[in-house]
Amino acid sequence: MTVIEAEVVKAVRADVTPAFARGVLTRAAKMPEVAARLSGDRCTVAVRITSDEEMAQLNRDYAGEDHATDVLSFAGEGDHLGDIAISWPAAVRQAAEYGHDHKTEVALLAIHGLLHLLGWDHAAAPERREMNRLTRAALKLSGLGLKRGRLD
Repeated sequence: MTVIEAEVVKAVRADVTPAFARGVLTRAAKMPEVAARLSGDRCTVAVRITSDEEMAQLNRDYAGEDHATDVLSFAGEGDHLGDIAISWPAAVRQAAEYGHDHKTEVALLAIHGLLHLLGWDHAAAPERREMNRLTRAALKLSGLGLKRGRLD
């Protein structure tokens, strides 16, 4: 089984520890569907928890979209799966909107980014349902859950 090593950097004050985000991704990597897309003995992923302003800049620079977003993923090469950027303010807003804590939202966004790095997408309804199913299963492995509405 491939071991995933996550480096987590907080570019803003955020009430979530790097160890929490690392643990979520490590547990998600043990899911059979995820593990099947990992190769080698180990791989790395970098996670940056940042501001809406930085997310807007990244979204402009890399996706051509002129607004902040909640999560972006950037493919890596070789053993480095890639980078995941998470907006802390978006995580706080979305957690309040959907009635769960901000740590659960950060976990959801980290898992979402990881799934994108491994080739999953959500452009079509069947793909979206599969990504949502995998996200819920990965959250459950970390002892986290969602109320109805967030990934329905």
